[in-house]
Amino acid sequence: MRIGELAGLAGITTRAVRHYHRIGLLPEPPRQPNGYREYSLRDAVELARVRRLSELGLSLEEIKGVLADDAGKDLVEILTELDADLARQEEAIRERRARLGRLLEQAERTGRLHADAPVSPELAALFDDMARVSARLPGPEPAMAAKERELLAFLETCSPGGGRGWLDAMVHSLSADPEAMRRAYEVYARLDELAEAAEDDPRVESTARAVVDSIPAEAVQAMTVPDDAGAGGTDGFAEAFFADFAPAQAAAVRRAMELLWERAG
Repeated sequence: MRIGELAGLAGITTRAVRHYHRIGLLPEPPRQPNGYREYSLRDAVELARVRRLSELGLSLEEIKGVLADDAGKDLVEILTELDADLARQEEAIRERRARLGRLLEQAERTGRLHADAPVSPELAALFDDMARVSARLPGPEPAMAAKERELLAFLETCSPGGGRGWLDAMVHSLSADPEAMRRAYEVYARLDELAEAAEDDPRVESTARAVVDSIPAEAVQAMTVPDDAGAGGTDGFAEAFFADFAPAQAAAVRRAMELLWERAG
C-alpha cells in the first residue's frame, strides 16, 4: 500500500508519517522500481501502535524506546511513570480549580476582585481589611498603601516556601490586630510625605523607626538575615526595588531595613 493509504488506515496525516521516518520512529521502506514506497501490514500495525501510545500521552522519544524493545518489557515501566505524571497533573488541576473557585466566590460575595488578584485567601482578606481601614480615613488612600499591596502580592508569589515565614507572620498579625493596621496606615502617610523631600531630610530617620515599629514582632522574629544583610545589596532586584521610591523614601526604607536586620540578628 502507498503512504496515503497507510496514513488513512492509522487515522493520521502523510506529513506525520514522513516525520516519523525522519526521526527514526518508523522504518522507511525502499522505493520500488516505479518510484513509490510500498508499505506492509506490519507497517500499518506499528503505526497504529504509535498512535495509541501517543494518545496515552507518551512523547515520541518514549514511543521510540518502546518500539525498539520487541519484548515490550520497558512499556510497563514507562506507562507506570506516565500514570504517576498524570496523577500529579490531576492534583495540580484540582488545586488550580480550587483557587479559581475561591476567586469566583469572592467576586460573587463582594462584586469585585482585587486589582492584584489572584492572591491567596489570606492576602485577599488582608487587602479587604486595608480597604476598610482606608475607607474610614479622611482623604484618599496613601499611595504607599497601594505600593505595599503590590509588593506583598509579588513576595507571596516569588518567595520560596521555606523562606516566607516572615510574610505569613506579617499577614497574620496585620489581619488579627486592628491597631497594627492603623499604625501601618500612619506609616504609609509618613512615607507619602517624603515623596518630595530631600534625601537628608530629618524626617527620614523618624520615618524609618516608625516603619520598624509598625512591623509585628512575630514577623521580625521569622526573618532570616542574609550574609550581605542591610541596604548595601547591589543585586538587580534591590536596585529595581529602591528605584521605585523617591530619594527620601528610599533612604527611609534602607534605614528601616538596617534597623530590622539589627533587631532580627
